[in-house]
Amino acid sequence: MALRSVAYPGTFDPITNGHLDLIHRAARLCDRVVVAVAEDTGKVPTFTIAQRVALVQAVCADLPNVEVITFSGLLVAFVRRLGVHVIMRGLRAVSDFEYEIQLAGMNRRMAPDIETLFLTPAEQYTYISSSLVRQIARLGGDVSSFVPPVVNTALQERFG
Repeated sequence: MALRSVAYPGTFDPITNGHLDLIHRAARLCDRVVVAVAEDTGKVPTFTIAQRVALVQAVCADLPNVEVITFSGLLVAFVRRLGVHVIMRGLRAVSDFEYEIQLAGMNRRMAPDIETLFLTPAEQYTYISSSLVRQIARLGGDVSSFVPPVVNTALQERFG
């Protein structure tokens, strides 16, 4: 039995193979996957919101039940407006777990009708994070095994 809809929020700055692994698995489990690219993250992004959306759309183009949209403001208010009742979050390590449990608890307190679903990426992606990918790319390292080819190209163009 498939879930109807799930929202997968994040900054996706940039989208990594770990993110993509979770999106592919969610697309098999759910009728609709909304990849929600956060506009106001409190961080200074490497890529603009338009660039991040374009990269996510490019790597998800083969998934007909995945849509990519931006959001700002409170996540629970956003997913409620979409009519989605499940937020998907990825867990890579114990350090993620503590933060994500806190976030899920706050979301549940604000919106008890919205559930949080945790997925873990495939083993080969557990150490990949956008911040590490950005740092390696900025320092001239090869990130091609951590991100889809279109993202690798965008990082090379960004950091020369």
